Amino acid sequence: MLKGFKYRIYPTESQTELLNKHFGAVRFIYNLALETKLLAYNGNKVNLTRFDLQAQLIELKKECPWLTEVNSQSLQSALMYLDRAFIAFFKGKAKFPTFHKKRNRQSFQCPQKVKVDKKGLWLPKFKEPISIVLHRPFHGKIKTVTISKTPTDKYFASILVDMPIVIPAKQPINNPVGIDLGIKSFIVTSEGVKFDNPKYLQRSIDRLKILQRRASKKVKGSHNRKKANKQVAVLYEKVTNQRNDFLHKLSDAITKQFDTICIENLQVANMVKNHHLARAITDCGWSLFTDMLEYKSEWRGVNLIRIGTFDPSTKLCSVCGSINKELTLADRVWTCSDCGTVLDRDVNAAVNILNFGLRIAGVERPGVRPELPTMVGTMKGEKIITS
Repeated sequence: MLKGFKYRIYPTESQTELLNKHFGAVRFIYNLALETKLLAYNGNKVNLTRFDLQAQLIELKKECPWLTEVNSQSLQSALMYLDRAFIAFFKGKAKFPTFHKKRNRQSFQCPQKVKVDKKGLWLPKFKEPISIVLHRPFHGKIKTVTISKTPTDKYFASILVDMPIVIPAKQPINNPVGIDLGIKSFIVTSEGVKFDNPKYLQRSIDRLKILQRRASKKVKGSHNRKKANKQVAVLYEKVTNQRNDFLHKLSDAITKQFDTICIENLQVANMVKNHHLARAITDCGWSLFTDMLEYKSEWRGVNLIRIGTFDPSTKLCSVCGSINKELTLADRVWTCSDCGTVLDRDVNAAVNILNFGLRIAGVERPGVRPELPTMVGTMKGEKIITS
């Protein structure tokens, strides 16, 4: 099983200089290859493949001798990532590839000749090992190592390891749970347990505005502007670390407690188009949380079931199955007009998500009969034009 481990590294001054050369060379190759592909297609309608560009690296190194100071496989990896970016774009999974900037996160990959021992991390072109903090041991064969640099000038090594671990089979459904994602309460389970949304970005937004305002008033390109921008990056990094820590702990606890998890397949990219809720939604990190649930469920043999986006989980009464078509976003508690049950909006949605998920898995809960949609009443209030 492939598993990734991320460690902090502490390079020396000479190693930092060589790392920055790798970042710059990889960024140069990526941007130059992207420009070459665009010119070839716009001018001659020719689609240059990754291997066509890779064959040009030999002549490019003669023109730019400083490229020989960098690991050649790292340069080839830049072309591979550019090729993947175009594939993801044509599949509709990502936006059109753009040029990489120096001020953003920098990274390069070493696919071979990498070793980790007591002395540190050994990389190609580096004569001495780089000091690394192995806070978590790993056992297995190293596949690739990705070195990254954050905007706060911190260096990390992400090691992909092929571990001799067999993925367990899926557990039988004995202890299922339905999870409803929200803004006020981050998640609400079908058992009625609510986890508050920490809202880390919202807590730091006032300080963030002050730092951004200070940075905007500095002279462009000045040293003071770089220091001000770094203060903004430090605060953003703190918010990101807080959110990731919360999501990791919560997803870990849920996958350990239940054998079946039912969640809603939310279209977050469409939901953030609502400018009134966009910042609150992105502050939650729903997509990252569901990704964590997915791969941690696979590690532990937990069943993860996603229900349809348009299943009426909120408006459906979990007791009698009737649909409340007049329910609005402001209604947090509502009473079913058919059975008279007082329902909490979020808990009711979590119970319905559980019912839909178990139905997908072929397990029917007794006493739940949802109201099926009918053709009657769909044209109510519509004006029919006969001529």
